[in-house]
Amino acid sequence: MPISENSSYEVVVRLTAGVPPDRAFDVTDPGSWIDLDVGVRELAWRRPEAVHSNASPSGRRMHRGPDAWVPSVTRREKPSDAELALALCHPDGRIREAALEQAGERPALFPLVVIRCADWAGPVRDRARAILAQAPPHLPAAHAALVLRIGRSCRGGFAQELLMRALRTGPSACVEVLLDSSDRDTARLAHRMAVDRRLLPVARLARNAARHRDVVVQNLCAEAAIAALGEGASDGFSVVVPPLLASRHPRIRSAGVTALRRVGRHADAEPYLTDRSAVVRACARWVLRQGGIDPAPLYRTLCADPALRPGAVVGLGECGAGEDVNLVRSLLGHPVPRVRAAAVAGLQRLGAVRVDDVRPLLDDPSAAVVGRATTALLPWADRLPREVLHALLTEDRPRHHRVAANRLLRAAGAPPS
Repeated sequence: MPISENSSYEVVVRLTAGVPPDRAFDVTDPGSWIDLDVGVRELAWRRPEAVHSNASPSGRRMHRGPDAWVPSVTRREKPSDAELALALCHPDGRIREAALEQAGERPALFPLVVIRCADWAGPVRDRARAILAQAPPHLPAAHAALVLRIGRSCRGGFAQELLMRALRTGPSACVEVLLDSSDRDTARLAHRMAVDRRLLPVARLARNAARHRDVVVQNLCAEAAIAALGEGASDGFSVVVPPLLASRHPRIRSAGVTALRRVGRHADAEPYLTDRSAVVRACARWVLRQGGIDPAPLYRTLCADPALRPGAVVGLGECGAGEDVNLVRSLLGHPVPRVRAAAVAGLQRLGAVRVDDVRPLLDDPSAAVVGRATTALLPWADRLPREVLHALLTEDRPRHHRVAANRLLRAAGAPPS
């Protein structure tokens, strides 16, 4: 977690007492380094005793003017990591510049060198940038999350440019180590570079597209995996398309369905006509049509036994014609709640909602059916009898009945009773 003001005070006290940074605060969190840098300066003004203590653990005087604040730095002695960390954050630029002379040899304090690359003092900034420019590529990459945050500041472009160069042209390990980063921006950048450099096998691209927690990474990997299939080619189909089709993310399933056309397997889109996502259903219909297959007759056949695939009822509403209205309407009384809800949704898609047909479903035991019926009736809320809605508000009614009645009464401009 980033350091708060109170914990900043505690961290500075621990560093002043000689506690190493990795024991004084969470060095894996880039926000903690930024907060430390800000906190030392703020505490130097608000609580100078926390920064300008009388003596260091070794007994040296710590506060006799700016040049004596961290004597082991300014006198070219070897300071501890704790002393050097404080010096790198010191309010006086001369102290920060002197500290940078030794910071290049301390990998543990490299995050503060990155921060100093955006320093407001020119000499400090130039010294830090010279150190960073000479660092091996794996160091900026190891602190990519911090570099990206610093890169948003007005002077932060230098470190970010070095990071980009390291990831574009450096060893592939610099990129690969960042792919599983918990920092969102770092993971996105790493995957973008990995795709550009073709560092990931197509099977891993497909897995990442199907399972990764970030939507940008999902899309990057899905596009790269599908592009690797090639137009009309079936090589790699088994390692690319099935993981995409099995994803719990609708965008990725729709990408997998679309890829079926790319490899000439149009008929394989049929199971996705009844997907729970409207986007996936639309992609499945498009792929079938590209293969010369009309999806409407398939939907009508599936509606003969909709309990197995209730999505067929909604799908028929999305692509059906006036002749399908009666078939969809007849399913409003189906014994399976999901089918009843799908029938209401299908009538909405067909533009064939009739108040008298849908109104009885406000009394349905299924919350999903009542919610769908309520949404369908909202445009005609003023045509619903008030006594019917008020009856749904009684104490003995389930919560979903009362919620539906309140929504419809508000839509009709009548306050609930």
